[in-house]
Amino acid sequence: MVVYGGSDLARKVLKTRHKRKLEVLEATERQRVALEAAGRPPEPVCGCTHHLAKHDKQGRCHEVVEAPTAWDADRRPVSYEPRPCNCQQYVGPEPLGTVFAPELTDR
Repeated sequence: MVVYGGSDLARKVLKTRHKRKLEVLEATERQRVALEAAGRPPEPVCGCTHHLAKHDKQGRCHEVVEAPTAWDADRRPVSYEPRPCNCQQYVGPEPLGTVFAPELTDR
């Protein structure tokens, strides 16, 4: 059956179907991203957003960051200069080292 001139009901049905199809595609993409993220180990990242490798044994960060040095009338930064990161402690997940487990034997 061909409808000339269109119908509000037909337009509404097609629009709803399109919306649902987009929702299904978005949900599928979110699921794919979540599954990929679940397979990766947690990244050892500090509160300053730098990796654990940028911190020494005492927890001090050795990365350089851009710190604001001047602000405008609306208190937004206008200029920046490189400075050492001043975070003091890495607080992320501790990476596992080599684990030693003795063999189980039935004696």
